[in-house]
Amino acid sequence: MKKWILRILLILLAAVAVVALFFLGKGYFMYRDAIEETSITEKVEEIRAKESYTSLDNLPKLYLDAVIAVEDHRFYSHGGIDLIATGRAILNDIRTLSFAEGGSTITQQLAKNMYFTQEKRIERKIAELFVAFDLERNYTKEEILELYVNTIYFGNGYYCIRDASEGYFQKEPSQMTDFESTLLAGIPNAPSAYALTTNPDLARQRQRQVLQKMVDYGVLTQSQADTIESSSP
Repeated sequence: MKKWILRILLILLAAVAVVALFFLGKGYFMYRDAIEETSITEKVEEIRAKESYTSLDNLPKLYLDAVIAVEDHRFYSHGGIDLIATGRAILNDIRTLSFAEGGSTITQQLAKNMYFTQEKRIERKIAELFVAFDLERNYTKEEILELYVNTIYFGNGYYCIRDASEGYFQKEPSQMTDFESTLLAGIPNAPSAYALTTNPDLARQRQRQVLQKMVDYGVLTQSQADTIESSSP
């Protein structure tokens, strides 16, 4: 009986390995085709050439802290993939029999914004990883974060932080208040749901989650978070 169980396990492991190699290959070829069509350097230059491009120096530090806290709090310590977040996401997806949680880092999200669609396919996630590793090898964390905030969607047709700040608040990003900064930091998680012109109440709920993450990770004290939340115009 034990021999049969062992054989079945070996067969299952072999099947899993074959499937993994299949998707790894598909993901690699998707990545290769993407960068052969337009190199990462060219993509980066295209993003930086946009009139709306905003450097980190022109963004409130609190906004950047909020983005990192809510999107990828181990951003400065990983090499493109957060194994802890990815493992947790895989377990949750298996538990719920869905592909709802991705565990993507800021670098992975940038890779997706540069080359791929939002379609949830395994090979797309793998291709995204290859691009993320390239980005981490060739650009600093600050450059990656800067590119990221200039490529994320904030709803209402705003595809970068400057457009969102000017569109929602009629001001330059550097002029955003702490309230506005933490409000915007939460929107890209689900821009169609949190767009301020559509669901301001949901956006405020998301903002509270952002502030709580900032407290959890020691960026803000609870008193500071409460003050920001209560400073609504």
